[in-house]
Amino acid sequence: MGAVRDAGRLPAAAAASGLLSRRAAIVVFLAFAAAYFCSTLVRAITATLSPVLTQEFSLHARDLGLLAGGYFLGFAVTQLPLGTWLDRHGPKRVILYFLGLAVLACLAFSMATSFSGLLLARIGMGMGVSACLMAPLTGYRRWFDAGTLLRANSWMLMTGSLGMLASTLPVQWLMPLTGWRPLFWILAALILLSMVAIAWVVPSWKVASAVASPSVPNQQASYAQVWRSRYFQKMSPVAFFHYGGVIAMQTLWAGPWMVRVAGYTPLQAATGLFWINACMLVTFWAWGLVNPWLAQHGWSANRLITWGVPVSLVVLAVNIAAGPATGWVGWALFCMSSSVLGLAQPAVGMAFPQVLAGRALTAYNLVIFAGVFVMQWGIGLLIDVFQAMGLADVASFQAALAVFLCCCLASYAFFHGAKADPTPDNSPQ
Repeated sequence: MGAVRDAGRLPAAAAASGLLSRRAAIVVFLAFAAAYFCSTLVRAITATLSPVLTQEFSLHARDLGLLAGGYFLGFAVTQLPLGTWLDRHGPKRVILYFLGLAVLACLAFSMATSFSGLLLARIGMGMGVSACLMAPLTGYRRWFDAGTLLRANSWMLMTGSLGMLASTLPVQWLMPLTGWRPLFWILAALILLSMVAIAWVVPSWKVASAVASPSVPNQQASYAQVWRSRYFQKMSPVAFFHYGGVIAMQTLWAGPWMVRVAGYTPLQAATGLFWINACMLVTFWAWGLVNPWLAQHGWSANRLITWGVPVSLVVLAVNIAAGPATGWVGWALFCMSSSVLGLAQPAVGMAFPQVLAGRALTAYNLVIFAGVFVMQWGIGLLIDVFQAMGLADVASFQAALAVFLCCCLASYAFFHGAKADPTPDNSPQ
């Protein structure tokens, strides 16, 4: 394979450590990025399809939240075994098996005739694409140097924003031509193409294997060492409530807010989602450019989160208070100001020895996506509860998101108060 051949052109020290050459790294990144593009397209498509699915299957807000959250439920349940498999078998082998399940789930969703059928297929989709970010990040931890790793992480998230961008206006434009069911045939075909690319260019784990850390031998590596890390514990609440809630808004509730609160038409809402995701694409592209410079000048992930999160909380509070006046611009600003939380994931991965990288990354991802599931479904439940109490649509959305804001404030208070840095003292020994 080309990527493997290029790895042999590195200096002896780099080759011995498993680092890839620049050309090989770019090719491997693009192959993984193609799969992650499909993953986020599948993740976010329910926001655009929500009016059609609501009408065809007579869905309540709680049903829509559960359907969208089903993806994240499936995603979350695979994370713990996924981390062990990634450390043991490597990203290439693991992601190909998982993507095969994603193809089958897309076809099952296209043939569903009931809400339960949609939900089961949606859970299968989440399981199938659950390795699309963790597999490359595990590989990057071993194949890339620290500066390249931070940049690659931000640009993977940028690729994810491109997938979410494709889930908005392009999907809305295709709907009258194909209907919603054939869209999932197209998604299955795209996933198959990404599988071919990964199988062709990504090196096997044996080629770029890491040397076990003397303090954490392979046979002793376990999730217990991750859960006990004080740094992991410090970062988890903001991941669950705030980062999970941001993804819940971006992939679902921003759409219904624009339709039911701000008075957008479905096409206007899809256009708003397009621009939200376009803003996120540019934001993550910019993070990828500036991350190495920030790291060199002492701006760690901890420091950036400490200063950045309060800005996003202010934006969220203003959006809630403004109600119908908050359109796509307000939610774009909220997502952009919250993007600093994306820096936590590589920081957690680098806080652990290489033999624990897969477990650390997937454990943290489990926290994030469990949070997304709870936030997506929970916001829907709260909207229904507040409506049952007699509140109007606008007031119900505002009240539900006010609860979300309180959860974010509490998680930031814990993060700010916890005294744990990503040092060897706080990582497993």
